[in-house]
Amino acid sequence: MTSQHSPAGASPVPSPVPSPALNPATNPAPGQDASPAPDPNPNPDPIRVLVLNCNVTESMTEVIGESARAAAGPGTVVTAVSPEWGVVSAEGYLDSFIAATAMLDRLATWPGGMDAVVLAGFGEHGREAARELLDVPVVDITDAAAHVALMLAPRYGVVTTLARSVVQIQDSLRTAGVADHCVGVLAAGVPVLSAHADEARSREAVLACGRRLIDSGAEALVLGCAGFAGRAASFEEELGIPVIDPVAAGLLFAEGLARLGLRTSKVSTFARPLPKSRPGWGSEPHRTAAVQDTHPV
Repeated sequence: MTSQHSPAGASPVPSPVPSPALNPATNPAPGQDASPAPDPNPNPDPIRVLVLNCNVTESMTEVIGESARAAAGPGTVVTAVSPEWGVVSAEGYLDSFIAATAMLDRLATWPGGMDAVVLAGFGEHGREAARELLDVPVVDITDAAAHVALMLAPRYGVVTTLARSVVQIQDSLRTAGVADHCVGVLAAGVPVLSAHADEARSREAVLACGRRLIDSGAEALVLGCAGFAGRAASFEEELGIPVIDPVAAGLLFAEGLARLGLRTSKVSTFARPLPKSRPGWGSEPHRTAAVQDTHPV
């Protein structure tokens, strides 16, 4: 401690010690309570995200669910399900339209509540119809992954499974408005069910396609199949560019939209389906009630 100058023979005058700032949390003013302010919402309701696989293969649904839960934040409840009928894998237009109808059927009859939906079928159909059907946000992993890529790099590429899906994926990206910065969609030549069942084979094929896309100018890579879920980090380590897991990207968008309290616009394009007879579309009253129960006002 230093002392100020004082006359000869006088005791040193100690320097004044500055008073600590009055921080309500650490140094409350006299008479104030030092305890922190209570959380205005100590027990918030969980965010419920329904992740819907496009095929009926349960082992793939489990992989998708694991990836989604790993990406979810605290307070988010992830339910991963398959359609009750449909295709074992979606590979081509016929499979895609069958899968889309089966997914819509599952959504229309889903008995539990939901705050957002993730459609886990890369490049598959049904995105727009699901947004008509539901008020809650519906996130397609296709454009979700592309949006994430464009937040990290100016141009990206997509590696998918079979060549027959390439044009379908390009059309989906174009419809979603994220195709302009995609340098290409390449097929690894791996069937959908082998994408996660035969990781060694699919890994080398994906890496080879990834390198070709990098040579074409891609600075980020999107994995174009939900069967690749959970493997982005290993591909990224090898390729040296950001690699996006589409299921994780879809989950984060769905979770964020739900936390923001946003809902699908019903002004015109995604307005509720017109009330009419749809022969063959199951029990219409049951479907209507199920859909309404998922997004109470």
